[in-house]
Amino acid sequence: MRPIDPALQAHLNSGTTTLCYCWRLTLPTGEKMGFTDHDRALIFDGTQFEAQAGFSSSEIESSLGLSVDNLEADGALSSNKLSAPRLQSGDFDNAVIEIWTVNWQNPLQRLLERQGNLGQVTYGQGAYKAEVRGLAHLLNQSRGRLFQHGCDAQLADARCGVSAAAFTVAATITSVRGASLTLSGITGFADDWFTRGRLNFTSANNLGRLLDIKRFSVLAIDTEIDLWASPKFTIAVGEPVTVIAGCDKQLSTCVSKFSNAVNFRGFPHMPGNDFISKVAAASDPSNNGFKR
Repeated sequence: MRPIDPALQAHLNSGTTTLCYCWRLTLPTGEKMGFTDHDRALIFDGTQFEAQAGFSSSEIESSLGLSVDNLEADGALSSNKLSAPRLQSGDFDNAVIEIWTVNWQNPLQRLLERQGNLGQVTYGQGAYKAEVRGLAHLLNQSRGRLFQHGCDAQLADARCGVSAAAFTVAATITSVRGASLTLSGITGFADDWFTRGRLNFTSANNLGRLLDIKRFSVLAIDTEIDLWASPKFTIAVGEPVTVIAGCDKQLSTCVSKFSNAVNFRGFPHMPGNDFISKVAAASDPSNNGFKR
């Protein structure tokens, strides 16, 4: 049984309650924001919970075993923190969400009802709907090492060991056409050098946003990159960015491009499906027992 604070239990037993719901979001960047369905703001645990922010939730479904508990949080975009551009750009993807029942007369009396992560967010006509996934959904994700031919490290992370600065180039956006961007300032690189790399925004408007590069090509004057998807946020011509080289996770690339074979995290000599499907061949007695 879930323990309940004695003071809150006494309040529940009184027959007359002053309860509300509070939602706290912790974004992947560490930013915290709070919302409540009460008519005035509340503060606890160092977070201010904005009043009447348009939040409401569906019925919470709980189940036995390891199946994932789900609910939906929805409402109108009546808070500046829940702006459509931020939702569209993915700022809230996989954010941690806590749902509290709180005595608004005494916020010290509260109970954590659910904790999970934000899943798919849909929006339109000034309203949004967000899926809230229970903690059990983490059990559906792969953990630990992957035994595969390709490297399972990320370029320039602690396991890779490559210096990101040595393979990062500053550039400026000169044109935007959907998922294609033209950049100036990148010279001396061959086609596909930055393919599978990442584009990092360094201006104040989009500081810290990252986009994956699908293809890099050299033009007559500038260079062009194709992204895997059109950006969900506004990109301005003249905006400064940095571009980090791409890695296809192959040992040959690790050797020739990054000189980092010692830290390669794949298994390039591991037998594949063609080896597993082989069958033994009969020996040839006329050839001293060797197979034909």
